[in-house]
This record gives sequence, structure tokens and C-alpha cells, in this order.
Amino acid sequence: MENVSVLHRVLKAPALPEFVNRRVDKFHNERVAIDWGGRHILRGRKPTTNDLLLQSNDYLSIAGHPDIVEAQRSSLAKGGLGMMMSALFMQDADDPLHRVEYELARAVGTENGILAQSGYAANVGLIQSIADDRTPVYIDMLAHASLWEGIRSAGARAVSVLHNDTAHLERQVLRNGPGVIVVDAVYSTNGSLAPLVEIAAVAQASGCVLIVDESHSLGTHGTRGEGLVASLGLQDRVHFITASLAKAYCSRAGFIACTDRFKDYFGCEALPAIFSSSLLPSELAGMSASHRVIQTEGWRRTRLRQVTRHVRCELTRLGYPIADGTEQIVAFEAGVEILTGKVRDVLERYGIFGSVFSAPATTVNRSLLRLTLNAGMSDSDVERLVDVCTKARDELDLPAWSASRRAKRGAQRSLEYVA
Repeated sequence: MENVSVLHRVLKAPALPEFVNRRVDKFHNERVAIDWGGRHILRGRKPTTNDLLLQSNDYLSIAGHPDIVEAQRSSLAKGGLGMMMSALFMQDADDPLHRVEYELARAVGTENGILAQSGYAANVGLIQSIADDRTPVYIDMLAHASLWEGIRSAGARAVSVLHNDTAHLERQVLRNGPGVIVVDAVYSTNGSLAPLVEIAAVAQASGCVLIVDESHSLGTHGTRGEGLVASLGLQDRVHFITASLAKAYCSRAGFIACTDRFKDYFGCEALPAIFSSSLLPSELAGMSASHRVIQTEGWRRTRLRQVTRHVRCELTRLGYPIADGTEQIVAFEAGVEILTGKVRDVLERYGIFGSVFSAPATTVNRSLLRLTLNAGMSDSDVERLVDVCTKARDELDLPAWSASRRAKRGAQRSLEYVA
């Protein structure tokens, strides 16, 4: 076949004005050169086939599942890429989009659901559509960036709440009045669980709307992957469940569990919903197939829990400061970014690859290397990880980590309280 692509001559882009150059120069001259020691913090060693990659959010290890791949292939073969338009115009209840929305809603025990282009779009659109400049939004300090961006986009007032501190949440609500409470069920930086029962009680008593982001618990938690809200029986006290389906579902989409009445309103109010094209038929087919795998292959959740318990137990025994979390996300919180880069380099030298989280994903002095465990890890993979962490412990300089210092301060306060 004749190659008809045309290559255009590359022309030099116009010079950026000074107000933009100042920001770009600050990044290169301060962030990269000083904070990161002269090398981009996200650019480590290139992994080989023998390395252990603990970077993916595919917690149940289903990304290559033959049923999911075949569902997407078959959809593309039958219908191509479908209609290129906003989901706002897809009003037929039998449309595949709405069938999948309803399927997911039933799984988490809610009336209906909305599929968005991403978890980020779902959170921004939701908060934008329920809060305004008169609304206080109570947000856990470790909540996902998309929730913070939703508050900014709505012009609402963010009221920070100490991480997983229900008493502080209650004081903030008493001080500022009813509004919206937003939390993650499982936090993406340290793998900690939110005290959802207590938070729901505060929301109910104070007349607040409660949003729970289940991005890191939908599919992985509950008897059939229904998530924490449903497994705890809190659907009648949680107004909205949101999730990025790019985690356990391995689907590039976001989800909002809601009522029928709210769904109609959202489609005509949330800007990400109005001004973005709908998901493709092949994506919907893959999502539905992922849902079936998640519901029927419960051994994957069992294996993930086994791996998580064993790794966390062994790392705790070795003195790693990971007590802030309990779930499949394990945080090596070194603190300052140049130290996090060193932690990454040491582990990569031993063939263990995690993901660096730094500002704006974390606060400036709480950067970390995140290891995401998954159900596909073999016993030898697990033992290899523990063995590397045993050998590398001294090189990693655990006492210098911000997490170690915080744990030490907490222990000292406990001793003073007992005394």
C-alpha cells in the first residue's frame, strides 16, 4: 500500500513570553537541578524482563484476561468505534453505555450510575455540580487531587480535615456548618482505610452530603468486589460513590453511583460530561467483561489479601515505617524528594520498580515511593521483594525517612500520655 503520510518541515515555535518562561525556568533550575539533584525524579533505570514491576494499578491482574481482550476485539470487529458524541445525546435506555452504568450500579447497591471519561472527570464533574461558593467542602488532607480540583472548579470553600480524624471532621462541621464531606475509601498514597462508618454518622447527624471515592477498593474489597460502602451496608448513608475504573477494572473510565433523578441532572450540569465524547463501544464491552471476571473470580481478591498481609507483616518486622496503611498500596515515605530518588535508585538496582509520588501528588516534604501489590505475584515474587527489602534496609536509611520520624514522635506522645 502506498504511504500517503505527509511530513511537514519542522519550524521553530515562537518564543514564550517571560511570565511563562519564569515558570518553566523555575522547574528546571530549582526543581530538577536542586530538589532532584540534577536528574528528573521520574526517570530511573529502564526495567528488564527479569525485574519485578510494582507500579501498575491492575490489583487483580486481569489486564490480559482472555475474556476481556476478546470482548473488546469482538466489539471492534462488529461496530468499529461507534458514535463520536457526548453521552448527553445517548438517551436510549438500551444503549450499551446505560446498560453498563446500570450493571455497575447494581453491583454497588445503588439505583443508577454515570460513566465518565476518567475518575478525575467523575470527581471534578460531581463536586462542580453539587457545590458552589457558599458550600464548605470538608476534605481529608490525603484525598485524591481530583477531589481538590473539583472544589476549585466549583468555586467552593475547601475545609481541610486531618487524615482519618473523625473528631476533627466533626469539629470542622460544627464550626462551618453543613456542606459536602469527601473521602477516599482506600487512600492512594499510603493504603490506609477510611473509618467510613464513623464518617457516615457525622454526615448523617450534621446534614452533610457524603462522597466516597472507591477507586482503590472497588473490585478489590467486598465478597464480590462491590467495594467498602456496599460491603459495610452504608448505601443509605452515602450519597455518592465515585471511582476510577482504571484500577481493578483495567478500564479507562470513571464512575459515579447515584439516583435516577440525579443522573438526569448531572448530564446537563457537569461540564466534563457535557463537553467530552462518550466512551467507545469496545471500552464498554471490556468494562462489562472486567465486571464479570471481578464478580466470578473471587480467588483473585483472596490472593491479593494474602500477598498484602504477608508483605506488610514482613516489612513491619524489618522496621519499615508503613503502619499508616493496611491495604495493597505500600508507601515508602522518605520525605524530601532527593531522598525518595535515592530510595528508588537503590530498589531499582535490586530489580524492584515502584512509582515515585512527589508534589503535587504529595506535599513537598512527604514524597514517597509507592509499591502496588497485585494478585498475580507468585510466592517467589513476594519472597524476592521481602529479600530485597532485607538486604537494602541499611542503604535505604530508614531513620531519615519522614515516616520514621513521624512514627517516633507518635510513640513518644503515647508514652507521655501513659505517664
